[in-house]
Amino acid sequence: MQYRKLGAHGPEVSVLSFGAWQLGDPKYWGEDSEADAHGAVRAALDAGITLFDTAEGYGNGESERVLGAALGADREKVLIASKISSPHCTAAGVREACEGSLQRLGTDRIDLYQIHWPFRTEPFLTGYGEISEGVGSFEEVYGGLKALQQEGKIVHIGVSNFGPNDLGQWLSVGEAVSDQLGYNMVFRAIEYAVAPACRKHGVGILAYMPLMQGLLSGRYPTLDSIPPSRRRTRHFSSEREGTRHGEPGCEPLLLHTIREVRAFSEAIGVPMSVVSLSWLLAQPGVSSAVLGARKAAQLSQNLLAASIDLGPAAIAQLNEISFPLKRHMGRNPDMWQTGKNSRVV
Repeated sequence: MQYRKLGAHGPEVSVLSFGAWQLGDPKYWGEDSEADAHGAVRAALDAGITLFDTAEGYGNGESERVLGAALGADREKVLIASKISSPHCTAAGVREACEGSLQRLGTDRIDLYQIHWPFRTEPFLTGYGEISEGVGSFEEVYGGLKALQQEGKIVHIGVSNFGPNDLGQWLSVGEAVSDQLGYNMVFRAIEYAVAPACRKHGVGILAYMPLMQGLLSGRYPTLDSIPPSRRRTRHFSSEREGTRHGEPGCEPLLLHTIREVRAFSEAIGVPMSVVSLSWLLAQPGVSSAVLGARKAAQLSQNLLAASIDLGPAAIAQLNEISFPLKRHMGRNPDMWQTGKNSRVV
């Protein structure tokens, strides 16, 4: 395993992090009779992974409960990152949410506490596609987080899904060591403005969906074989079940790009998932890629990405392969909403 500093002011973290959403949300990820949370967490620990990411919104807190139980006595060896849902972002709500997460995780502190999605004092669209009536201001929420930090209940403060405008406004009020963002070879929108803003401010990027929920692992032979819950991004036609972006999508281009990445991987004899992760870890500003898993076998192959260096020529070729899709998807860093309704601003 390799380790990097999380931004300019954060802790040292493993370049591959463990994403625990899958551990506690079968409604989204589907049932899996072979799921083994303890085995998956144990494999991550044995591999040297030191950052474990979850959120109160994952399975209504179940992800936190399962992760805390799976870590057990090993909790002191790692850093736990969790997230507060935007509807809870008020002075009182921040404390209540944190106390709930601490209890479910079975710990006395959260090492990285993140705002899950940007929020507003006026009505806004949440990350779950719901309308919130509006909550607190950045100033009052940061004040609540700072109080928790002074009490030792949280160690570092981070954000998630914050675009350059929200990030700049947040940093004018307080601090953030990281911004957790959707980023992978078939979704490069953050490269236009968000990633440069993170680098400018010394904010580390935690990349979620590094394999585009399985698309970049070669798991699905066709787009129709992808579960409906994972076919809701702007890559897919608005006629697909569950989409809310209203765009035509770019399914042929997506499929072509995935096939090109697969062909490249086969040509160099490296698994497609490892190539995709290695490409991501080579991108400027990325501190760690958040890998989800429900069993040890899902992690084992992908761990190779922490030790392989594809080299600049290969990275350049992959950039070229994925550029037409990057250009088509454009600057909007919200995977699920149109530019007009983007929550990442």
